[in-house]
Amino acid sequence: MRNLLKILWFVSSLWAYDTIPDSQFAFEAGESLEYDITYGFTVGKAVLALAKNGKDSLILKGYARNNGFFKAVYPVRDTLETRVSKNGMWPSSFKKILNEGGWHSRTYIDIQKGAARLSDSVFTGFGNKGKLKRFKDTSVTLVGQHHTIMSAFYYFRTLDLTPGKEYVFKAVSGKKVYPLKVLVHRKETIEVPAGKFDCVVIEPITGDDGIFKAKGKLTIWITDDDRRLPVLVETKIAVGSIGVELTKWKQ
Repeated sequence: MRNLLKILWFVSSLWAYDTIPDSQFAFEAGESLEYDITYGFTVGKAVLALAKNGKDSLILKGYARNNGFFKAVYPVRDTLETRVSKNGMWPSSFKKILNEGGWHSRTYIDIQKGAARLSDSVFTGFGNKGKLKRFKDTSVTLVGQHHTIMSAFYYFRTLDLTPGKEYVFKAVSGKKVYPLKVLVHRKETIEVPAGKFDCVVIEPITGDDGIFKAKGKLTIWITDDDRRLPVLVETKIAVGSIGVELTKWKQ
């Protein structure tokens, strides 16, 4: 079930970066996107939300929860949060909290000019009842601007999505820095629980060294309008595929 969060991550090729400009599109606080997570049928819910963080920055928040039978057998409660500049979507911090079955971890990344510092903790139990099992504190040198899982996701929504375009990024995850490559393929009309949308089809090319390994194709449908809503995400796993379908949104 850890793939629920992995869907948000794009990792891949090349180091040619630093020529991509700051985003010229400013997201507004208050946007909320709600999704069904499907594996043949609905197995959970996910939410992406934007909150105000002062005049010139935003907090991006993501939540993933499973439900029904799966919640009883293997409960999942995952949270992502990153603070970014309003224009540019460049992150200054990142937080990841995973509670998946018996796995409980906390990851914090503080991103400053030229460096990122990671604190990573694994616990034996959930919440305040958990006992510290393992802790790691490290740092990595950064050259140029870098994204996190969430800031990359939002930043990509601001770019020119003309079919045939190709973008290269760099991102940081703990002590590692990863190159990202995203391809813009074609236009397509699809229908999800939230409605019918004209979309641009995007493919992040995942590498073997990232937050998850390239075991299948990851495809994203983003509305071909000013809203740039990510309405559908599909990713292959060892058996079958996981889908994330937009159910409703507020902007």
